[in-house]
Amino acid sequence: MKIFIILLLLICSAFKTLASTKQNIIQNLNDTQNLSFTFEQNINGKIEKGNCKIKYPKKIYCKYDLYNKKILVSNGKSLVIKTTTSYFIYPLEKTNLDLILNKKFLIEKIYDMNEKKISKELINLNFNENNNEINIFFDNKTYNLIGWQTLDIYQNLSTTLISSMVKNQKIDENLFNLPSQD
Repeated sequence: MKIFIILLLLICSAFKTLASTKQNIIQNLNDTQNLSFTFEQNINGKIEKGNCKIKYPKKIYCKYDLYNKKILVSNGKSLVIKTTTSYFIYPLEKTNLDLILNKKFLIEKIYDMNEKKISKELINLNFNENNNEINIFFDNKTYNLIGWQTLDIYQNLSTTLISSMVKNQKIDENLFNLPSQD
């Protein structure tokens, strides 16, 4: 009987820890209005770096450290990827960024997500939506978003890792205006 009670207490403790981790992530997301950060993106082994600003809900501006002056911009409805030689525009809802940039959606999903502690520092939460698996990574101490992994619109494995994050800074709203084609 004593063993049963000890096992029951251990199981309850594990559920409480899991719930508190998810609650801390949710509270941190609720408190976050915007993010500025540097990133490293790996798409099928091709590494790209740059900096981004996210303003919830669904707005992002990323400037890549590339010779072709690549930028990625979402105004919350459309997503533009522009370089010196190309211009692509997509409905945001057709991309996984629509989900990743939707804080309210993420918070709702976190309750049902499968949690994996990758290390002492890293928590991975994953979910499936629209036949796509999306992995989201959080810091285990700060509960900050530190990256995500998805298949991009061309079905390439894309992993984005965040560093040097600053939260809730004043961001110029014009940054999220879609660039023109010229």
